[in-house]
Amino acid sequence: MQYDAKTAKEYLNLLENDWRKEKLLTIRQMILAYAPELEEVIRYKMLNYGKDDIYVFALNAQKHYVSLYVGTIDKVENAETLLAGYNYGKGCIRVKKTIKLEETGLEQFIHKTIDMWRAGEDTAC
Repeated sequence: MQYDAKTAKEYLNLLENDWRKEKLLTIRQMILAYAPELEEVIRYKMLNYGKDDIYVFALNAQKHYVSLYVGTIDKVENAETLLAGYNYGKGCIRVKKTIKLEETGLEQFIHKTIDMWRAGEDTAC
């Protein structure tokens, strides 16, 4: 879904108060808690996290899932193990209602991606 928001606060206020908002806020917290230096902005009508025009993640509430976009998933070591149970493609992790985030490796995946970015490694598509 697309939300016509200019700021992250506005985007979050536009979300319906349902399971998607809960999942999105949890993932958002995983990113910001580990990388407070990342700026949260709106790009392409979704939340984006990066610095100096280098964006590491994008986050969006879709109709049937929450999307976490990250450059290319296979650049992250052990991605297939960390993302077991998720439906994902080359650069999009789809978080469905039935996923219990705390029982998955998503947070470690996010940390590894941020560590790569901090080390100056390529996390882009």
